[in-house]
Amino acid sequence: MDRFFIISGCSGGGKSTLLAELKRRGYETIEEPGRRIIAEERAGSGLALPWVDLAAFARRAIDMSLRDREQAKAVPGVVFFDRGLIDAAAALQHATGDPVLERYAKERYNARVFMTPPWPEIHRNDADRRHGFKQATEEYERLMTAFASLGYVIEVLPKTGVAERADIVTARSSGTTA
Repeated sequence: MDRFFIISGCSGGGKSTLLAELKRRGYETIEEPGRRIIAEERAGSGLALPWVDLAAFARRAIDMSLRDREQAKAVPGVVFFDRGLIDAAAALQHATGDPVLERYAKERYNARVFMTPPWPEIHRNDADRRHGFKQATEEYERLMTAFASLGYVIEVLPKTGVAERADIVTARSSGTTA
């Protein structure tokens, strides 16, 4: 969908902060599947946590991303996704070696994807982000390759304040229609 924009990139690179700013500005945003899954898993069995079973976690993220896309179709205007289907498929492909990215190639977002680069000065671990900066950077490289392989135009956001990043994203996504 041309009006669906992915904000992806390095874990701990400022995606969620950027999405919060976009939401504050009145845009529709979809929260990262990974954080929602971790919350659900902590309340339940805990078997599909990324540090327990990455493949199970990625499969849940794929299912959630597909549901998010379907629900977002009912929302008018531009929708910004904090990660999404391509991120989840890339994680599953990494975990299993299965070439799953191509299975979801037809589930398109806007051709422009906004990427937050590795930014060690703001990267922080927490209870839900247990991997270090090195692993986050490796994930970023996998995502850059995944999006490029599917023909997305990758726009790496500068390491600037959240307001400036939001200005860039809104300016480059304006004029988009359903």
